[in-house]
Amino acid sequence: MYASIRRYVVHRESVDEIAGRISEGFVPVIRDIPGFVAYYVVDTGTGTAISFSIFEDQAGAEQSAAAARDHIKENLASLFPNLPEIMDGQVIVKAP
Repeated sequence: MYASIRRYVVHRESVDEIAGRISEGFVPVIRDIPGFVAYYVVDTGTGTAISFSIFEDQAGAEQSAAAARDHIKENLASLFPNLPEIMDGQVIVKAP
């Protein structure tokens, strides 16, 4: 499995709007990418949000990254003051 983690700086007052736009617009897109396993977004409560995308392989994670970039540019750019910090890698430990 392969994971992609992104850390976004967010405006606290925009968290609910961001969550809605992601749920309605991006989740259906990412679910259709081959190898999709899971997707989570965490509100840290400190002005950051962290997303976790899990795929069976690197190809799915890379396709997800392109889809996320497009979705942000088209639907969320005004809500994110900075580009995300991105970390990708192979999952080396898994616990159900």
